[in-house]
Amino acid sequence: MTTDVRPMFDTDELVINMGPQHPSTHGVLRVVLRLDGERVVGSDVVIGYLHRGIEKLCESRDWTQIVLLTDRMDYVAAATNNIGYCQTVEKLMSIEVPRRARYVRTIMAELQRIASHCLWLGTHAMDIGAMTVFLYAFRERELILDLFEEYCGARLTYNSMRIGGLPLDLPPGWDRKVLGFCDVMEQKLVEYEELLTNNRIWLERTKGIGVIPAEEAVAIGLSGPPLRGSGVQRDIRKDEPYAAYDEMRFEVPIGKACDTYDRYLVRLEEFRQSVRIIRQAVEGLPEGPIVGKVPRLIKPPAGETYHAIESPKGELGYFIAADGKSTAPYRFRVRPPSFCNLQALPRLIQGHLVADVVALIGSIDVVLGEVDR
Repeated sequence: MTTDVRPMFDTDELVINMGPQHPSTHGVLRVVLRLDGERVVGSDVVIGYLHRGIEKLCESRDWTQIVLLTDRMDYVAAATNNIGYCQTVEKLMSIEVPRRARYVRTIMAELQRIASHCLWLGTHAMDIGAMTVFLYAFRERELILDLFEEYCGARLTYNSMRIGGLPLDLPPGWDRKVLGFCDVMEQKLVEYEELLTNNRIWLERTKGIGVIPAEEAVAIGLSGPPLRGSGVQRDIRKDEPYAAYDEMRFEVPIGKACDTYDRYLVRLEEFRQSVRIIRQAVEGLPEGPIVGKVPRLIKPPAGETYHAIESPKGELGYFIAADGKSTAPYRFRVRPPSFCNLQALPRLIQGHLVADVVALIGSIDVVLGEVDR
């Protein structure tokens, strides 16, 4: 007589949901993890919980109203969304933007890059266990929000650009306050580095975690700091200059080890390069008009165009098609960096521990507003 011998332990894979309410997913992102003990053997990334149909909405709004909707995608970098959209329409209509407006746009874009990176650094460090960095980074981010509030009256969704230039000129003394902020930021960056760069726990949690070689990063479609962290020197501000970047001197940092630590170092150096660009733009700020020659009723000729900028998270591109008859786009499509960079997550977390998943989500720096749109 044979007896049915059952194993003492269940050796099947364990499937768990991380999100969409988990605080470390940086929004309503759901990651379905398949685990062997504590190690990830497979994963599925589930999105769509924040979908609002922004692209379709834009096809039923006139060209000026759309600026307001672009704020709601990457809502922690609204100014760069505004710039990317306005420049796409300007390209479609062959509008010449005054030089002063191009300089101010450059200043706004780099202030926004620093503000976005501050939020990334604070939340990324807090996910891994470093609470103090969050408080430090948000201290400097508040200074930038004060500057934006003085310029356009808003602190999150700015509506700060117009097709052809700017809605209004800089307030008196605003440029001096920006230079004062640059002095503060350079000092505080030293504090960030003292807290993290050589911290033993930080090194253990980031070095060798989520390695993705350059060839694979390009194949997946990464852009921005994750791509540069893999050693690919691709930056639209250098390769296809817009605004006033062709008149600015700055370096494009790249990584060597292609891991989470390198992606951290790349963004840390981007802080310094952004401060460098802001100083040049403020000190060389030209006089003149802030809006080019734009018709009262904006109605681009029939045609289509694509234009991309370097947002804090990567390549932010807009595809717009016009039929030449309507005051709204015939087709409106966005190429958001967070959506494309998120494709790398299953590859990055494969074989790592559950605890490493939060570090890897943070190293990509996604905002679900532009993932789902």
